[in-house]
Amino acid sequence: MPVDVDRNPGKIDNRPLAGIRVLDMTRVFSGPWGTQILGDLGADVIKIEQPGRGDDQRRLGPPFLMDDQGGLTSESSYYLSVNRNKRSVAVDIGTPEGQRTIQQLAAACDVFVENFKAGNLAKYGLDYSSIAAINPRIVYCSISGFGQTGPRRHQMGYDTVMQAMCGLMSVTGLPDGEPGGGPLKVGLVMSDMMAGTYAAMAILAALYARDTRNSEGQYIDISMFDAQLAAMSHQASHYLVSGEVPARFGNGAPSVSPSNAFSCSDGEIIIVAGNDMQFRRLCEVLCLAQLADDDRYRTNSARVTNRATLQQALETRLRMHTKAHWLATLERAGLVAGPIKTLAEALADPQAGAREIVRYVEHVSGGTVPLVASPMRMSATPLDRYTAPPTCGQHTEEVLRELLDLSRDETHIGRRQA
Repeated sequence: MPVDVDRNPGKIDNRPLAGIRVLDMTRVFSGPWGTQILGDLGADVIKIEQPGRGDDQRRLGPPFLMDDQGGLTSESSYYLSVNRNKRSVAVDIGTPEGQRTIQQLAAACDVFVENFKAGNLAKYGLDYSSIAAINPRIVYCSISGFGQTGPRRHQMGYDTVMQAMCGLMSVTGLPDGEPGGGPLKVGLVMSDMMAGTYAAMAILAALYARDTRNSEGQYIDISMFDAQLAAMSHQASHYLVSGEVPARFGNGAPSVSPSNAFSCSDGEIIIVAGNDMQFRRLCEVLCLAQLADDDRYRTNSARVTNRATLQQALETRLRMHTKAHWLATLERAGLVAGPIKTLAEALADPQAGAREIVRYVEHVSGGTVPLVASPMRMSATPLDRYTAPPTCGQHTEEVLRELLDLSRDETHIGRRQA
């Protein structure tokens, strides 16, 4: 198994955010997802963790990473997925010494990110006003369930609840009248991921504004609730324009037809015809040219209205051959179709290999850890460095000596033993 180490050992870091330092006081998923994006882009991300305990996400398993002897470590796959390219510093913010340490670190940073409950950090002197008084150029980002304003601002937010409250579950799954019908959760923590992604983009924009206008930093308020509602995009627009509450279509698309899973003789494939020309070509390939001239299917709007009968007509033909036969036939015709793969099959796809999606890096506990690489491909400032997610407090002495010029004995300040 090849280990993907730093591809530019001893050379200048050319990643776009090299030289930017981020103080990361986030836990679990939304915040770490956002700061990992910044770390991939080259920022020096300093992850603050509770001594002896660390990020709660470390314990969200199994599965856990194995060391080179085949034994289980304490690093969960959940934690590993969002904490690469960071340094971990263990500091107890419940002590005056720990609070002073964080304030001193903030003075040496460009960005401060936290996802505590709204207002909680004020009692530690680590809220925006306190940190900005120390470092006026700081870009301070708060990520919370419902934001810093509104009647729900003090409520905690978890992804499943956000998916339910923001309408995502209402448009996911089969219609009520079908077996297994009803609202369904998406299999990813979408509201966490959207909040973290929006946070990273907002931070980049704030840094650009600060540095191009020679101005001070600013405060960023990101909420999972806002982010998930924003991500409802065309479904939200559907309702706002028409007043109609969007329905569930299973694997189908609400405004494009055909776009669905179709049964072949040995299983299902996905077929999408995004315009009238593609639909006509699809009909010709399936030897169903008459459908393209049928008034019920001549236009996309008509096909959306008559999706059920069109689905039946296409599947009757598709069931005559295997998935492999139809996928090859449709590919030769330049049409859009694909197999429904497991994650194992997707990661083993030759395209994933060509794009170097999976990277293996050395882990301090022994052995290697597999990572899913950043999808950002940049020619002049490549994202070509990956370090393993750190163990709790792995870099405490290193960071405190480097940034605060503390001696080895002094680096234990504000670190209560577990």
